[in-house]
Amino acid sequence: MVKKMADSTKKGAMQLIILFGVVSLFGDIVYEGARSVNGQYLKTLGADAALVGLIAGIGEFVGYAIRLFSGYLSDKTKSYWFFTFLGYGLLCSIPLLAFTSIWQMAAVYIVLERLGKAMRSPAKDTIISQAAKQVGTGFGFGIHEAMDQIGAIAGPLFFSLVFLLKGDYKTGYAVLWIPFALVMLSILWAYIRFPSPEKFEKSSKSKVKIESDRLSKVFWIYNLFTFLSVMGFANFAILGYHFKTVKVLTDAQIPLFYAIAMGVDAIIALIIGRLYDKFGLTMLFTIPLFSLSIPVFGFSNNAIFVIIAIILWGAAMGVHETIMRAAIADLTNLKKRGTGYGIFNTTYGLAWLFGSSIMGYLYSIKILWVIIFSVGIEFLSIPFFLWLRMEAFYQRK
Repeated sequence: MVKKMADSTKKGAMQLIILFGVVSLFGDIVYEGARSVNGQYLKTLGADAALVGLIAGIGEFVGYAIRLFSGYLSDKTKSYWFFTFLGYGLLCSIPLLAFTSIWQMAAVYIVLERLGKAMRSPAKDTIISQAAKQVGTGFGFGIHEAMDQIGAIAGPLFFSLVFLLKGDYKTGYAVLWIPFALVMLSILWAYIRFPSPEKFEKSSKSKVKIESDRLSKVFWIYNLFTFLSVMGFANFAILGYHFKTVKVLTDAQIPLFYAIAMGVDAIIALIIGRLYDKFGLTMLFTIPLFSLSIPVFGFSNNAIFVIIAIILWGAAMGVHETIMRAAIADLTNLKKRGTGYGIFNTTYGLAWLFGSSIMGYLYSIKILWVIIFSVGIEFLSIPFFLWLRMEAFYQRK
């Protein structure tokens, strides 16, 4: 009887993870499709490299900084589903890009979409982490990320198809009203099926021993490592801008290769999730490992090097979206889970803002400076990873 109940609980947890995977699938068709062309679209509206980098940086900062407050509020009010619905609703800003003709208005919509992500992410990740405790946090987030990437592949491929059919950016943005509607219907169904996901949370052996409700020293060191490793990570907006500027890839090829990167992301997510459940925080070393070579290959004029960079970029994103999120579930208890995700995501967003803005500025001066900055910051993150591993080892003992 007990075994049957445990199996039933585990099955329900897996169903919730899959349902959120479906939600994210449609969501990614909308915003990952848009992200694959936003840099190029802004260029057609008159924005230069520095502005593209700044807009991407501000968008990512808002998309992560606000999570500090939304995470705290979702913990305080336990309104995880409310924040999830609200955040996904703001995805409507992406199809609205079809009606813009100036880069300033496009920038507002791009930032607004990131605000929506800020509102939903801590709450959504908390719900997923509750279910993932039943199947392994790394594996649970890995499954979610893999499904998420189906949409992330479909979105850019859709834009490639639009260009091949002689359509334009505005046409592509307008059709995204359809997957947006499917997002809202899917999240409604997930809520109806599992209105109380906290029942999936159970006592389990954590990667790091959590002594109290307070956030641990390991948690804060982890955030320092996150800040440096993300600040040195080249985002796709500035990479896409470079590809278009030097004409190493065509308008149709850029979103196509972005889709390939998302496919790599999905495969890596499943593999790295399993490895994380087995080896724990040690697997975080793959972040600087993948990230170091991206600017070296990505900011070249050679198509082969560029493709290598895109594949490495996809692999790095697979790690970012899987075990970087799974680690927070293992470094915090449920009472502080939303707050923990909010702090982590604020750190992530600040790093993205600084990194993107600096790289955009340096690109306008000389590409070599972008490469030096990115590689240098990634090397700087390695001592913090070693400190993290040492502190986690002592805390576990």
